[in-house]
Amino acid sequence: MTEPGNREASGSDETPVALVTGGGTGIGSACCRALAAVGFRVAVHYRSSEEGALKLVAELPDAFAIRADLCSQEAIDAMVAELRERAGRVDALVNNAGANVNAPMLSMRLEDFDLVAGVGRGTWYLTKVILRRFMLRRRFGRIINISSVVGHTGNPGQIPYAMLKAGLDAFTKSLAQELAGRDVLVNSVAPGFIETEMTADLPNEVRESILARIPQGRMGRPEEVADVVAFLARRATYINGSVIHVNGGLYG
Repeated sequence: MTEPGNREASGSDETPVALVTGGGTGIGSACCRALAAVGFRVAVHYRSSEEGALKLVAELPDAFAIRADLCSQEAIDAMVAELRERAGRVDALVNNAGANVNAPMLSMRLEDFDLVAGVGRGTWYLTKVILRRFMLRRRFGRIINISSVVGHTGNPGQIPYAMLKAGLDAFTKSLAQELAGRDVLVNSVAPGFIETEMTADLPNEVRESILARIPQGRMGRPEEVADVVAFLARRATYINGSVIHVNGGLYG
């Protein structure tokens, strides 16, 4: 099977296009860089991290930033229309954006849960629209969902987040079975504890307790997650419905 960059394009530009949600920071930014390095034109989605997204776009060849609130169906529709106008295709979708509220179950408010769940709902809707507008017409696509180790192990104080990530892996497995006959492959990458803005402010005692649980004795780097994403987007042809753990041996 040919790689996405060698397939017949819907327009005159043969360069494959990748959309990375939450691409302005952390793992999302690393995914954008890794995808650009293997030949993708990258659409860097952001909601509030405009500065990071624009700085990243300036570094990457022919990349562009695109804003949308993934909790809004109208905003997603507008973003997809802009993608159609600016790129004409989406070969790879990386569902990286997420939301988290840290609080014990009994002190968490319903609106906190709704914030986390809203991004999950947006991921479902965005994937559906991308499939309809781009991938199914060309009978080719790669969908990569960034889940988390906590979707498998649980984590106190992060119940909505753990629920969302566990559901994202179930979404991956179910959608992969629906689409396999159309050469659209769907997989999850489940990071463990990664050195990002979220983990940078952890108290020393919390950090030490985490490191004690990781057989490799260190947190991962965003690039180590992004390399797996780039492989799935560009090279994988027979990996489908899988959850690939990137966690230094913490969970497998």
